[in-house]
Amino acid sequence: MNEIALPPILPEAVPSSEKVLRQLFLTLFLRGRSGRSLKIQTAPKSVGTKLTLSLFFYALLGCMALGFGHQPVFALAAYLHALTFAFLGMFVASSAGEVLFNKEEADILLHRPIRPKTMLWAKIRVLVEVSLWLALAFNLVGFFVGFHSAGWRFPIVHLFSTTLEALFCTGSVVLMYQLCLRWFGRERLDGLMTMAQVFVAIAAVLSGQILPRVLFRVGHVFSLSETSWWIGLLPPAWFAGLDDALAGDALFASWILAAIALIVTSLILWLAFGKLAQDYEIGLQSLNETVSTRVTKTGGRHRWLDKLVNVPPLRWWLRDPVSRASFLLVAAYLVRDRDVKLRIYPGLAPMLVVPFVFLLQGYGQHNSSIGGGFGIPFSGAYLGLVPLLGLQLLQYSQQWQAADVFRAAPMVGPAALCHGARRAVLCLLALPMMLLVGLIVWFLQGDAGQLLLLIPGLIALPIFALVPALRGRGVPLSVPTDAAKSAGRGLSMIPVLFFAFALAGAASFSWTHGGFWRFVLGEAVVAVILYVVLRAMINQARWPEAD
Repeated sequence: MNEIALPPILPEAVPSSEKVLRQLFLTLFLRGRSGRSLKIQTAPKSVGTKLTLSLFFYALLGCMALGFGHQPVFALAAYLHALTFAFLGMFVASSAGEVLFNKEEADILLHRPIRPKTMLWAKIRVLVEVSLWLALAFNLVGFFVGFHSAGWRFPIVHLFSTTLEALFCTGSVVLMYQLCLRWFGRERLDGLMTMAQVFVAIAAVLSGQILPRVLFRVGHVFSLSETSWWIGLLPPAWFAGLDDALAGDALFASWILAAIALIVTSLILWLAFGKLAQDYEIGLQSLNETVSTRVTKTGGRHRWLDKLVNVPPLRWWLRDPVSRASFLLVAAYLVRDRDVKLRIYPGLAPMLVVPFVFLLQGYGQHNSSIGGGFGIPFSGAYLGLVPLLGLQLLQYSQQWQAADVFRAAPMVGPAALCHGARRAVLCLLALPMMLLVGLIVWFLQGDAGQLLLLIPGLIALPIFALVPALRGRGVPLSVPTDAAKSAGRGLSMIPVLFFAFALAGAASFSWTHGGFWRFVLGEAVVAVILYVVLRAMINQARWPEAD
């Protein structure tokens, strides 16, 4: 009997661990890390569907590139790269801590045969992919403007330089973490991670603010922008030089900037994802270790937070025991919890840089521009929105399940919890920043009378602190951490800027043309009415249905 030759059975192709991890982290980004309110039928399938609204507003903001249609390639590219660098820096700085160092992931993945370098690259690919979606949306109009003014090479070169910029931003944050681990160890990791993210976010926004303001000073900047030595200190100028070298005037200085962009980005990627990848594994392991702390003898004295709430005027302001407990809880998390600090301070730091840039831009030219101009009222109005942003960020926590105990307590609604959290943010975040702005104004101007221009922002401050608690949604530490939400945080800058510009413009006009105190009185009356209405709405709110 003849044997029948059967075709060889080929084993099923096993997907690589890199591909599986990348798909896993992308799914976590799209759907979040919690099962609440998760519906597979309506869950987004791509980054574009997840961030549709964010991408629309980024593209709308990118329409400002139309004003550079008749400018040199370097000016257009510098503007696009500067703001792209600021947006990407804010996103990566506020998201990297949640994505790279997550305790829940470490409990599962560290027990599997996965190299730390593989896990690191999978997470970086997701961060870079989301960053590119946001960057391309903002640069969409710029592609067409550059194509019309510089030819077909500009869109291709600018796409490459924007991708390189996204890798630079992501690699810089990762490298900062790894250096902190290597130089300072586990004991100081929590505080240093927060400090590193804050510095990266501030540097990104400063680079994105300084270069466009210099470019707008028409008259001598465009002729010197590529050849000024200090341009080489700003990373957005490196990538703008790459665009100009390959698709513009191809000046010698542009080639130098392009070489800096390629060399520095390559060096950062080699160090962060190659040379120091082992330190990432050490960081993941150290997060799950319990570090013993020395027990200090206090002699029966209360902690400083307990003392703070027992000192007037906080003792009068926190007479309700639930609000007092909420105040202490939020204050403790702002001071001690790594997850909250990594989200709050890097998220707020870029927002606080903008008013300082407006405040300092006229210094050294003529002091009258600082005093009676736009900088001081804009700083007050912009910083008045710090509690709004802070309370929004405080809703997210990796220990969100513990917030279910609030529903079991004998409270008809979350109003008392929201009031305590609001007061903690006002005292610990908003008030110190307002004092810092006041000191800068007094130092630059030397006239305490100019501090009156901060009053409109101070009046608006308590109103915006009430907004996050509307409809019972402002309960602190009650929402699962979702890295996808951080991608849309830059959207909050758009309404913030519109309101701050409008309020500052009205305050500056009334200051210079008379009627400032009538304006302040009218704003105060409107603020009191809004405060009473919003507070009543919060007190009447009941617990929303659990998802």
